[in-house]
Amino acid sequence: MAPSAPGSPAPTTPPVRAGRPRVSAKGEQTRARLIAAARTLLAGGMSERFTTRNVAALCGVSHGMCHYHFQDRTDLVLAVIADIRPEWIHPLEAAVSGEGSFAQRSERVLELLTRPEGAELSHLHSALHWHALNDARVRECLEAEYSRWRACFVTLFAVLADERGGGVDPRPLGEAVAAAVDGLAAAESLGSEVDPGPVLRALIRTLAAGV
Repeated sequence: MAPSAPGSPAPTTPPVRAGRPRVSAKGEQTRARLIAAARTLLAGGMSERFTTRNVAALCGVSHGMCHYHFQDRTDLVLAVIADIRPEWIHPLEAAVSGEGSFAQRSERVLELLTRPEGAELSHLHSALHWHALNDARVRECLEAEYSRWRACFVTLFAVLADERGGGVDPRPLGEAVAAAVDGLAAAESLGSEVDPGPVLRALIRTLAAGV
């Protein structure tokens, strides 16, 4: 190889890619289809039929192909948990972290919390809770998701604490609202006619007034 000309940059060697090979676009599509099939089975109240074989059959791929992407059904459940995150956690995080005062952010949060939850997402949450009772890995993963969700309310009251000059622990305030939201969601799932909007607005305003 000829030497480099004086003053010219030294020849470089292309970087070596580390880690596992990149999954093909077709492979990503198959994985997404498997997750969609898993969501369908779980949302349909078919937890007893939720197996990798049934997910593969619904997806229209071989059982071996399902295991190529997911080691077992727990891996599929964990993938579904990650898949629904943009539908319930990301919007709440965006509402809290966006610009504005505590009052403005609270209104964004209330608007999200009082928006009717889709039937599929509601059924998925119920199915995921059932699996969490019977699988330690699912329980640990789902608890991490709920911890992230509850942290949004703590962050909201941290904004209020900053506005009032600090000296207030936002954690119990945020956790109180999160617990109220959980309770209202449980009541609604049983057919209760409680309107969550006025209840949550009154709770947030009362807690804020006491800071």
